[in-house]
Amino acid sequence: MEAQVKWVEEFKFLGQSNSGHSVVMDGNGGATAPSPMEMVMMAAGGCSSVDVVAGLKDAEQTVYSCNAKVTSERRETAPRLFTTMNIHFDIAGDNLDEAIIEQVTAASLQKYCSVCLMLGEGVTMTHSWSIVQA
Repeated sequence: MEAQVKWVEEFKFLGQSNSGHSVVMDGNGGATAPSPMEMVMMAAGGCSSVDVVAGLKDAEQTVYSCNAKVTSERRETAPRLFTTMNIHFDIAGDNLDEAIIEQVTAASLQKYCSVCLMLGEGVTMTHSWSIVQA
């Protein structure tokens, strides 16, 4: 796996993945694009969401939507590392089994999500979930 990050101007950077996709990042607190730290949060939410949807489908649950809201806290001083992060999943579907939802959301953070597992080495990672109407 490989990626490149090119400086564009001021504190704006262009990230380019080996798979041919690009994303703009803004190191100026996210003034014009997501900041690199916001990208880490989105990566954790995206990676974990893949696990949750796949796990629910594997358990033959009928899922209509899965929205992840990622919240975090960071140190006050540099380096401003994440100290805590929570991923809350709002899941909609037919006759969803709460025990299965708990199992797949927990398994994502504890076993499968590469991003969460890397962050979990230094960040207190938690999850929560709710069933919502589609």
